[in-house]
Amino acid sequence: MQSRTRFIALGLACVALAACTHKDKNAPLAFVPADTPYAVANLDVLDDATRQALLAQADLQLPSQVAQMEAFATRLQAKDPDAARLVRAFAAEYKGKTIEAFAQANGFDLKGRFALYGEGMAPVLRIELTDPKAFEGFVGRLETAYGKKLDTATLATQNYRRQVFPASGTELVLAVVGKQMVAALLPADASTALLRQTLGLDRPAKSLQDEGRLAALAKDKGYAKWLVGQLDLGRALPLVIGGNDPLIAAIEKARADAESARTGEPVANLLKTAPSCAPEASRIAARVPSASFGYTRLDAKHQDGRFDVALADDIAKAFSGLKVELPGLGEGGAAAPFDLSLAMPVAELRKFWSAQADAVAAKPFTCPKLADLNEGFAKLGEFLPKSAIPPFGNLLGLRFALDSLSADKTSSLPNFTGRIVLGSSDPAGLLALSQQMLPALATLKPAANGAATALPKDVVTMFGAPAWLATGDKALALGIGAGEDGKLAGTLHDPAGEPGQMARMHLSGAMYLDWLKFMEQKADSYAAAAAEMSKRDEPTINGDTTPADEAAQAAADAARTKAQFAAMEAQAQRVDRIDAELHVDEHGMVVTSHTTLK
Repeated sequence: MQSRTRFIALGLACVALAACTHKDKNAPLAFVPADTPYAVANLDVLDDATRQALLAQADLQLPSQVAQMEAFATRLQAKDPDAARLVRAFAAEYKGKTIEAFAQANGFDLKGRFALYGEGMAPVLRIELTDPKAFEGFVGRLETAYGKKLDTATLATQNYRRQVFPASGTELVLAVVGKQMVAALLPADASTALLRQTLGLDRPAKSLQDEGRLAALAKDKGYAKWLVGQLDLGRALPLVIGGNDPLIAAIEKARADAESARTGEPVANLLKTAPSCAPEASRIAARVPSASFGYTRLDAKHQDGRFDVALADDIAKAFSGLKVELPGLGEGGAAAPFDLSLAMPVAELRKFWSAQADAVAAKPFTCPKLADLNEGFAKLGEFLPKSAIPPFGNLLGLRFALDSLSADKTSSLPNFTGRIVLGSSDPAGLLALSQQMLPALATLKPAANGAATALPKDVVTMFGAPAWLATGDKALALGIGAGEDGKLAGTLHDPAGEPGQMARMHLSGAMYLDWLKFMEQKADSYAAAAAEMSKRDEPTINGDTTPADEAAQAAADAARTKAQFAAMEAQAQRVDRIDAELHVDEHGMVVTSHTTLK
């Protein structure tokens, strides 16, 4: 009996082990080095319903994207007609199609996996394909439109295309490897080893899939597996500043060549990198070690995301327990259609940045690439004592609450109603200073308990609408527009922030649409004014640009703008609300967003 039990237990262990170690050796993440400084990938694919919902949303924006490409092509036409043809050809591949139709026609797998990552700092993109031949046909059509074929090369048995950019010292590498597209920006003189690993002929000693860093992030931060990204500044900054990364070195070499040709300075002098650069880059990275992001919820009605910035312990501790007494920063208050609260605790910020300035003064950076930081922190150290002067030194934060917005045909400014809240540890002092600076306020005596007091007529004229002021223990509130007087007392009693809370924002779908309509009306007004002005000017030829070229560009820009607003308004029609919040916890800064669709 014991033997059978041991046999069953061993069998179950083997099954579990096999399940844990069964990973697709050809998944994009299997080609990503575990020590990559940055990576963005999907760890799993979307379900069909969510995919279709997101595609429908993207299709609304597609005409705007096509219009932007066509306008860009018109702008390129005079200086680079080949590039203009290429952009137009790319736009034509999308025009009149859905994203799904484009993907099917050109071999992209919308149910596939992808990874964007760094071979060092060199970006590499891997995307799974359903039909490699269709993708090859897509690239061929773009080459035909461009009028030039990309160079071709072979490494071992792998064919690839390449385009060198001498001005930047880089090259684009494009290949179909198995059923994946691989695109990378590499040094123009990329080593064989770098090319082999980029193309997947050689595998990394340990892959990101093996290491599981993104999967661990998803579990720790609550990211859904459909999109997870991380920037490891501890790895990236020393590569960028230390001079040891091949791509960064190639770009700097190209710049040095150009500078040397212009000034006569030897290239070797221009390329010198101090030994202190890499360790000092690591010193900076230790303050902000990494950043990550991902969706936390994604379905037909919700698009929630999270962005995390890891901070050094002393930075996190300086703000994670800080409670800012700004009305409206906390949860539970009455949110306006547009409502933005920003914590600006000047006293605490001054103390923190003074410590940073002192640290740099005590140990200045010696790397020439970082020398500007010494001057910047020195100037900051000189300014900070001045920031203690009231009323600025007493500020706690700022809140904008907008209740209505509409265009005014007689003014460049919109008609609006809303409230502005200034948080302060000394609101009475803030009011007294305002009365000194604006004599019209000298006779103003705010009522007790946050009741609204009408502003004098001279001040009201400035706003073009009735206005009121109310005072509280930690804030002044200004209401502008009809009906705002009845909201001021409640505004001053809205909940303050919780410990660590730094910002909060709410935007209703209706207000989002009002903003877009206002901006569109102003864009139309500016375009009409520009067109009228051009009619009055004498036709001239400016360099390589003729009046006909300028007219064509203006028409393309107008079409682009119209398409952009149409796409944004169609998207806004689907939005019920957008909310965002920023706080600092014991690990760092966290930004969350929540978009709810109708």
